[in-house]
Amino acid sequence: MKTTALHPIHLNLKAKMVPFAGYMMPVSYEGVTIEHHAVRNGVGVFDVSHMGEFLISGTNALALIQKVTSNDAAKLSVGKAQYSCMPNTQGGIVDDLIVYKIGEKKYLLVVNASNIQKDWEWIQRQNTMNAEMRNLSDDYSLLAIQGPKAAIAMQSLTSIALNEMPYYSFQVGDFAGIEHVIVSATGYTGSGGFEIYCKNSEVTHIWNQVFTAGATFGIKPIGLAARDTLRLEMGYCLYGNDINDTTSPIAAGLSWITKFSKSFINDEVLALEKKKGTSQKLVGFVLDEKGIPRHDYEIVDAAENAIGIVTSGTMSPSLQQGIGLGYVATSFSAVGSTIYIKIRKKIIPATVVKLPFYKQ
Repeated sequence: MKTTALHPIHLNLKAKMVPFAGYMMPVSYEGVTIEHHAVRNGVGVFDVSHMGEFLISGTNALALIQKVTSNDAAKLSVGKAQYSCMPNTQGGIVDDLIVYKIGEKKYLLVVNASNIQKDWEWIQRQNTMNAEMRNLSDDYSLLAIQGPKAAIAMQSLTSIALNEMPYYSFQVGDFAGIEHVIVSATGYTGSGGFEIYCKNSEVTHIWNQVFTAGATFGIKPIGLAARDTLRLEMGYCLYGNDINDTTSPIAAGLSWITKFSKSFINDEVLALEKKKGTSQKLVGFVLDEKGIPRHDYEIVDAAENAIGIVTSGTMSPSLQQGIGLGYVATSFSAVGSTIYIKIRKKIIPATVVKLPFYKQ
């Protein structure tokens, strides 16, 4: 098992550590509910240094990115980022990722930890235009400082005007006394905040400075369990649960990052799906009675015929209600539709709702 540079700090904080994507990672410190509310109402910090970072550069960098990703990276200017996915040739998704334009011919791709090797090999195979590729994943750390108080809590650490940064923009500047840090107005919680990219040798210093600056704002360390409940309340897809090598980005509700104004891998098949529709759709649902939906629970209709499967589910700390995502037959995907979740031996009614579940 690999560890992040902050592993000794997590142990010192008595975090509950679990294996995740080849790393020992903190799943919780004080408990998922406390940590969840800390991010929704204040500010919390995640160590997400297990994520992968690829640097793509040179004259043909954009051409390679346009080929392997579904979103239109040509629309990016320096200092902007975009959410995207990498379609495979079978109609599924290699991974979802964020693309940063850090120079006129230089891009940073941030990929999921569990897919680093798979993604690297996939992009290499598509690199017929000989763009320059560097895998920086083992050299860099990533902190996600999330919550409505993130900007005010962290402003003393940087000359960057944090509260003026547009969503999905970033700056390379000073942070916690260290130069050339990427400060990005991104995150996967739905409560605002920033992500900090730095070298492994710098992250312990930055972590300590972040907690000193945030002390008066009630800052807390946050584990992967609360990261999951936070992203699920927003209806954000998790690779391996809601999207994978077999799921269509169109069926997964990712048409908004699938741009047919350019050519990319498997675009003709996905364009046809967008035009004709898919047999299944990923929907959000809330349970109408007590219960907690879980990954792989069966979804049925009123006559108990199988119509789909739960991909993510939890008891929402914000809503105090069972919520989930799942693929259902398209005829059951309309908002307001009643579906049923098989929870042990019970059939629990649920209502399809418009995402996100949590609205600020």
